Amino acid sequence: MFNEVKKSIKWGEETLTLETGKVARQADGSVIATMGETSVMANVTFAKKQKPGQDFFPLTVHYQEKYYAAGKVPGGFFKREARPTEKETLTARLIDRPIRPLFVPGFKNEVLVMCTVLSHDLVNDPDMLAMIAASAALTLSGAPFMGPIAGCRVGFEDGEYILNPEMDDMHNLRMNPEQRLDLVVAGTKDAVMMVESEAYELTEDEMLGAVTFAHEQIQPVIDLIIDLAEDAAKEPFEFEAPDYSELYEVLKAAGEDQMRAAFAITDKQERTAAVAAAREAIMATLSEEQAEDENLGSAMKKLESGVLRGDVVKNGKRIDGRALDTVRPIVSETGILPRTHGSALFTRGETQGLVVTTLGTGDDEQMIDALSGMYKSNFMLHYNFPPYSVGEAGRVGPPGRREIGHGKLAWRALQAVLPAATDFPYTVRVVSEITESNGSSSMASVCGGSLSMMDAGVPLKAPVAGVAMGLVMEDDGDYAILTDILGDEDHLGDMDFKVAGTAEGITSLQMDIKIAGITPEIMKKALEQAKQGRLHILDEMSKAITTANDLGVHAPKIETMQIPTDKIREVIGSGGKVIREIVEVSGAKVDINDEGTIKIASSDADAIKKAYDMIHSIVAEPEEGVIYKGKVVKVVDFGAFVNFFGKRDGLVHVSQIENRRLNHPSDVLKEGQEVWVKLLGFDDRGKVRLSMKVVDQETGEEIKKEEAAEE
Repeated sequence: MFNEVKKSIKWGEETLTLETGKVARQADGSVIATMGETSVMANVTFAKKQKPGQDFFPLTVHYQEKYYAAGKVPGGFFKREARPTEKETLTARLIDRPIRPLFVPGFKNEVLVMCTVLSHDLVNDPDMLAMIAASAALTLSGAPFMGPIAGCRVGFEDGEYILNPEMDDMHNLRMNPEQRLDLVVAGTKDAVMMVESEAYELTEDEMLGAVTFAHEQIQPVIDLIIDLAEDAAKEPFEFEAPDYSELYEVLKAAGEDQMRAAFAITDKQERTAAVAAAREAIMATLSEEQAEDENLGSAMKKLESGVLRGDVVKNGKRIDGRALDTVRPIVSETGILPRTHGSALFTRGETQGLVVTTLGTGDDEQMIDALSGMYKSNFMLHYNFPPYSVGEAGRVGPPGRREIGHGKLAWRALQAVLPAATDFPYTVRVVSEITESNGSSSMASVCGGSLSMMDAGVPLKAPVAGVAMGLVMEDDGDYAILTDILGDEDHLGDMDFKVAGTAEGITSLQMDIKIAGITPEIMKKALEQAKQGRLHILDEMSKAITTANDLGVHAPKIETMQIPTDKIREVIGSGGKVIREIVEVSGAKVDINDEGTIKIASSDADAIKKAYDMIHSIVAEPEEGVIYKGKVVKVVDFGAFVNFFGKRDGLVHVSQIENRRLNHPSDVLKEGQEVWVKLLGFDDRGKVRLSMKVVDQETGEEIKKEEAAEE
C-alpha cells in the first residue's frame, strides 16, 4: 500500500532522518524530517498552469507549531491554534527567503509549502528541520526548483563554533554571557543563500567564520536529500522558461535612453515619476500584441535592471550620484516628544524613523506561550510601515510578515546591549514608526531605537547602528558592493546584506542572496565595507547623544528589594490581601517573583518609600536593644500590648511602663496612644518584651542610667 523511502545520517550529536511515501501521498512532495524526538512534516503542492496575466511568482510558505507536538493544550478560550505566532511567522520567512530565488526564472505557477511540527522534544529546534523538510519535499515534487538547500544553527562559545546547539542554550541569550551567537544559515551545495543572526559584538572575522562553518556543516544534509530524491523523486515538471528576448530588444530600442535619464534623477519622488513616464512612453510605441504579451512585465524589469546595474558596475555610478561606499546624509535628533519617556527622529537620506521608547514595570512584560513553554520578555520592539512612508495610498491592517521580520531584526540588533534586569529593572518597549522609506528602514529602526532608549535613560552598554549593503554582479564576474542601498538598488540588485553593531563588533547580521556565486572573499569585503559605514553612522549619531540621560519625569521610578523566599507568602497574604493593601495604601505598583525579588514602581518617590517601608516591616526582624515607635492596641491588668514593628505586637509589662508603681496600666495608657518602646528581648516562649520607662516619651531617646537614678 505504501512505497516508503527512508534515509538517515549522523549529523552532529543527533541522527537526522528523512522519510517519504507514507503520509500525504496526494501532495506533490511530502517529507517528514526527524532529529531526536522532534519531527516536522513538509508538504508541497504547485499549480500545473500559470494564472493568465500573472506577473509575479506566487510562492506561499506556512510553518505551523501544533501544541500537541509537545503534549500541550493551547491557551485561550477556544483551545485551538489561532493566528500564527511571531515564531511561526519568522520561521516561515526563514524558509521562504532561501528557496524563492531557486525556482527557475519565469516560473509563475502558484506554489504552496506547508510545514507542520508533529513532535517536539524541547531540545532540537524544529525551525531548521522544517527548512530541511521543505527543501526535500520541493526536490521530490518535480517542481522546477534548483535546489536542494539545507540549513543549520550555529552557536559560538569559548572561541568554538557549535553545530545545532540545544534550545535551552539559545533561549534568552542575553542572560548567558558564555554563548555569544545564534546564527541560522541556509545554502545550496555551492553557495550561501540566507543568513540570520543574533550576536554579541562578534568581529567580522568571527562572523564570517561562523557562516563558513555552517555552509560546511550542511553539505551532508544536502547529500542526504539528493540520495532520497534518487529513490523517490517524481518526474520533473515540464517547464520551459519563456523567451522574451525579442520583446526586450523592442523595449530597449524604444526607451533605454529615457529610462537611463529617469534613473539619473537623484530625488526619489521625481525619479519614480520619471521612470513611470518612461514606461508609458515605451508602452505607447508597442503594438497591441506586444502590449498584451504576458512577459511584458519581466521584459520591462530586465530593461530597468540592466540600466541600473550596468552603470553601477562599469562606471561606479549610483542612482543618487553617490560613491559606492558613501552613506547618505544623516540627521539625528532626540527628546522631540514632550510626554514620552524617550524619543528620537533618525533621518538618513530619504529614509526616516520616528522611534519612541516606553519604560514599564514587571506587569508590562510580554507573556509568550511557546511550544517550548511559557516565558516572559522584558524587551519589545514593534515596527510599523504605513503606506504614506513611500508616498502611497493603501490598506492599513495588522502587522504583516514584513513588519514582524523587520521588527525582529532590529530587536536582535539592540537587545545585545541592554543592561541586565538586576541593574535596570524596567520593561522596555520600543516602537519604530517609519515616516519615510527609501531603503533599509529596519536599520533606521536600529539607529533610532538606540538613540531613543538612551534618551529614555536606558544605560545601554554601547550605542548600536545598522547599515544595509547591496551587491551587483555581472555575468562576467565583475561586481560592485554598495553601502547604504536605496530601495531600487535593493529591488534590482543581487544581495541584501544588513549589518548592525557597536563600534566593537556585530550584534546582528541578515543576508539574502538572489544568485548562486557569492564567494567568501566577496562576503569578507562586504563586511569590512559595512564596518566602515557603521562606524560613520555611529559618529553621526553621537552628535545627538553620547550617554544615557537620567530617567524622565514621566517615566516610572522602580526600586528593587530582595526578601527571603520564606517571607513571600507573608508579603502576598491570604488571597493577595496583604499586597493589595500595600498597593492601595502606598499608591505604588508592587511586583514579586518566585525568587523573592520585589519591584516597587511609581512616578512618586514618596509612594515607593511608603511601600518599601510596609514590606520591610513585614519581612524584617526586630532587633534587640533598638527603640521603636508603636501604638497601644490593648490595655490589660498586667500591662499593655503595643504594635511596634509592622504587624508585630509586644508586651510592655506594668513594671516597665513608668519608674513608679501604678495601680493599673490604664492610669497612663489608652488604646490608640502612640508610645516609644525599647525591645528588651524575647522570653523563653519567644514572646516580645518591651519597655517604655527607659525611653524619653517626648524625644524617643533612651534614658541613661544616671538620669534614671536622679529621677
